[in-house]
Amino acid sequence: FEKEFSNFCGSKYAITCGNGTDALTIALKILNLPKNSEVLIPAMTYCSTAFAVINANLKPVLIDLKENEPTLNIQSIKSKITSKTKAIMPVHLYGSVVDLRLIKKIIKRKKIIIIDDCSQAHGAKLNDRRVGSLADISCFSLYPGKNLGAYGDAGIITTNNKFYYDKIKNFRNLGSTKKFKHTQIGVNSRMDTIQAAILSRKLTQLNILNNRRKKIAKLYDKMINNKNIVKLNYSRGAVYHQYVILTKKRNKIIKIFNLNKIQYGFHYPKTINQLECFRNNFKTQKFPNSEKVSKQGLSLPINPNLSITEVKKITQIINSI
Repeated sequence: FEKEFSNFCGSKYAITCGNGTDALTIALKILNLPKNSEVLIPAMTYCSTAFAVINANLKPVLIDLKENEPTLNIQSIKSKITSKTKAIMPVHLYGSVVDLRLIKKIIKRKKIIIIDDCSQAHGAKLNDRRVGSLADISCFSLYPGKNLGAYGDAGIITTNNKFYYDKIKNFRNLGSTKKFKHTQIGVNSRMDTIQAAILSRKLTQLNILNNRRKKIAKLYDKMINNKNIVKLNYSRGAVYHQYVILTKKRNKIIKIFNLNKIQYGFHYPKTINQLECFRNNFKTQKFPNSEKVSKQGLSLPINPNLSITEVKKITQIINSI
């Protein structure tokens, strides 16, 4: 599966691990950065992105989203970089791809590592290259609900760097590549063989299922016509892990969805700075675009098996609000 996934992404190497949070943490840990080095992350992401930074004894520095887009505002990166900035962790949120080319231009000649969180972007592309081949290290969750999901927890890390590959492979296996020989202190974060077998089979269907998601997203784009709804601007190569709209009428839509047994989600109801565990970390900081998504965002059904009839019913309800 590791070979198949690296071939799929276009990367040289892939290393499986226990889950997506471990993937991010391991990627940071093997860099051996000085304690409290700063890592830039988006203010709107799942808690795992921030927790990985904390668990690697580093300091998360938040960047707001670009207005009405799922990904971080790249132009804000410049003002956030300090002498302590050692890494940036862009998140391809909802399957929309961050333009890593622009980030590389901003950090050119700076010793800043790019570790992209690809947990919602399996198969997504920036021009003709898939995520997983673009950053110094790329991290994927393979949780069951992902575009490519196992039957339990699982994760995978990709890189084109042989030094990083060897360090990650060793670290995730208790600091060992040979039984009873432990060259460093590591963690136990191996993927079960049965999950690898399942993922190997499911990988053959990923492009087909991603294309179905794209078709459903295009239907939403075309059919949702309501001045109370803002449709987010996704990247050209997005794979729509989530299809998120913004609306001040969210509670009203939810009420009707519940009556019609239509599922929905919030991704995410709180930004990183709003999480209780960080209440003392970002007291005076505001991230208006991210907080707008948390307050007004509603994730619509985007399962690849949705029928056109079901999509029409969903859009009719939304347009009636």
